[in-house]
Amino acid sequence: MTHPLDFKKRIIIALDVETKEKGLALVRELADARVFKVGLELFTAEGPPLLREIQALGKSVFLDLKLHDIPNTVAEAARISVRHGAFMMTIHTSGGQEMMARAAEVARAEAEKLGTLKPILLGVTVLTSLKSEELGAIGMISDTAAQVLRLAALAKKAGLDGVVCSAQEIEIVRKEVGPDFLIVTPGIRPAWAAAQDQKRIMTPAEAIRKGSDYLVVGRPITQAASPKEAFIRVLEEIKKIE
Repeated sequence: MTHPLDFKKRIIIALDVETKEKGLALVRELADARVFKVGLELFTAEGPPLLREIQALGKSVFLDLKLHDIPNTVAEAARISVRHGAFMMTIHTSGGQEMMARAAEVARAEAEKLGTLKPILLGVTVLTSLKSEELGAIGMISDTAAQVLRLAALAKKAGLDGVVCSAQEIEIVRKEVGPDFLIVTPGIRPAWAAAQDQKRIMTPAEAIRKGSDYLVVGRPITQAASPKEAFIRVLEEIKKIE
């Protein structure tokens, strides 16, 4: 482990639901969880007010919108995310170094202006739903690991705080960017859960052992018969690693 974090904070709960009511019900049920991810589906349905309601329950928000646009547009979105009090946010690395650098610069300046903490800015490398042959079909290098490494290095150069990558690339990314660059790992599936639509997956214990800082876990917890018990089960699994 490269960053001494609270174990409970290292498990990010993905609120992949359609409504505020379902999302907040999960937040309330998962009282021990610390960080909740709001992605495109839920943010499009409910907007910024939902973020405030989650924060009012004492939780941190990972705003996972994977921003990808011209530099000025992404920078302004980053500024607004600071105002929303986001704990983390994502930017697509394929938007280029200038886009990422502008977002980092503006987020830092806005946080200083407001006297608040800057969100952790994460560069999304390659989606866990993609495989090498699919990258080639969209004009990228037909080698997932090589593409992830290239984009992770670009994210670091642009001034981001870390990257989102598959657990399969944790070790090579760490070697490329060093010990102080955060790695957030989606596609986490406990051994007792189905893979579903994620193709490059790993168990919580394996990901932590390889050096992941944060784990994103969705349906294995949120769709379990008892989400609270499933969260505790994952928590106990990663506690045994260190």
